[in-house]
Amino acid sequence: MTAMTGKSVVVVGGSRGFGLGVVRAARAAGARVTTVARTSGLAGDATDEAFADQVLAGTRPELLVVTAGAVPEMRPLSGHTWESFSVGWHQDVRIAFGWLRAALRLPLPAGARVVVFGSAAELRGSPLSGGYAGAKATVRMITGYAAAEGRDLGIGMTAVLPGLTPGTGVGETAIRAYAEASGVSRDEFAGRLTATADSVGAAVLGLPASGLADAYLIGADGLRPLSG
Repeated sequence: MTAMTGKSVVVVGGSRGFGLGVVRAARAAGARVTTVARTSGLAGDATDEAFADQVLAGTRPELLVVTAGAVPEMRPLSGHTWESFSVGWHQDVRIAFGWLRAALRLPLPAGARVVVFGSAAELRGSPLSGGYAGAKATVRMITGYAAAEGRDLGIGMTAVLPGLTPGTGVGETAIRAYAEASGVSRDEFAGRLTATADSVGAAVLGLPASGLADAYLIGADGLRPLSG
């Protein structure tokens, strides 16, 4: 997305990680950025559908970016309880549902864009993170449902799928767990990864203004569209 000067941008989960990367990129591009987080900006629970309705009605953003979600507990399947395994559905999926629904029901203005963060884990698997990969696959799926409805309203919607990224809550948790499982140090494992929260944030702002793909893999080398 270009020409952001003066545009209204809302970032759900914008106080840290990928969300903070998007906030920095949007502010640098001249946008008016509203951060939604539990304890800063517009403070509230991102899983609360009424809160999502209230925020969007008050800001009417031209770009809505949803990055909020739970940090999964990292352990093998046999070490999970159903509660720890399913946290992604109760958090990540519910958050995506609530904000997509709010964007459609308001609706956001024609020409608005909605970007929802999934994860490349849905394509590659993540055996230590319980149901995280499956929850993120569901996030991508319901974003596609919303995108089909949004076309008639002139609203573009897509999912972005970042890989493991140092400096993010999920990334650091997973890096430590998979480094230990691989018998290497955290720094050695992280050194193989080239994306940063800021590079991902900049890539989100580089999404096209029209003709969005169903989803994009996103990393240090930019965006790669996916279909289906």
